[in-house]
Amino acid sequence: MRILILNGPNLNMLGKRQPEIYGTRSFTDYYNELQEQFTGLDYFQSNHEGDLIDRLHAASNQYEGVVFNPGGFAHTSVALADAIRSIGVPVVEVHLTNIHARENYRQHSYTAAASRGVVSGFGLEGYRMAVRFLTENTIR
Repeated sequence: MRILILNGPNLNMLGKRQPEIYGTRSFTDYYNELQEQFTGLDYFQSNHEGDLIDRLHAASNQYEGVVFNPGGFAHTSVALADAIRSIGVPVVEVHLTNIHARENYRQHSYTAAASRGVVSGFGLEGYRMAVRFLTENTIR
């Protein structure tokens, strides 16, 4: 099974950006650990909405699932939500923090409404949970 892990804006700064909120571990270090446990993973990160949309569109021909952390775009992007709806691949949205316990503007996610499920508030472990779900469930 091939799964794309897709990260949005500022997630390239994990380990450096607000470590009191997001932790001190880089995503690259965590991704290397995931690859030891799961085969067929690919990773892409961009701070640009259009690049994320393009990757979602391409996913329908390349992957059986997408784990997507849209970062701040979750709260603003109807375009990303539409892209998720346009592909025939299950998407599991991931947030490192519990977005429902944060600022009001972070409590709504346009992309979550288009996704198969959401993992929120478990830190980096949320990615493993999402990958596990996709590898163990074939429901689209």
